[in-house]
Amino acid sequence: MMYDQTRAQQPAGQAPRPAERRTPGPEPLLPSAERDKILVRLRHALNTFADTPREALEEAESAYDEATAQLVNALAERRGLLRAGWEEQDPGSQSDELRHALRQYREITQRLLQL
Repeated sequence: MMYDQTRAQQPAGQAPRPAERRTPGPEPLLPSAERDKILVRLRHALNTFADTPREALEEAESAYDEATAQLVNALAERRGLLRAGWEEQDPGSQSDELRHALRQYREITQRLLQL
């Protein structure tokens, strides 16, 4: 375990405020509010399966369809932003912006392949 100087300087028993916590990994592809709505629907489907299995399956399928549609839209939007960032660059340029765009394409593609 690594020594955390910031945490060590806080009074005992005081947890860091949420804004001070580090978030590991890349930013989510979907906003948390949208993810939460889909998860609520999915949980509802799981919780009602015993009483109404067919309706529960239809709701789970609908939540799946919504999640995939939002994911496709988010990825298309992100692709558009990435392309706009490097498309205007000089073709012979080896600028940091081009390197950054390539890294972002790699990271997003790797994340998709791990799904």
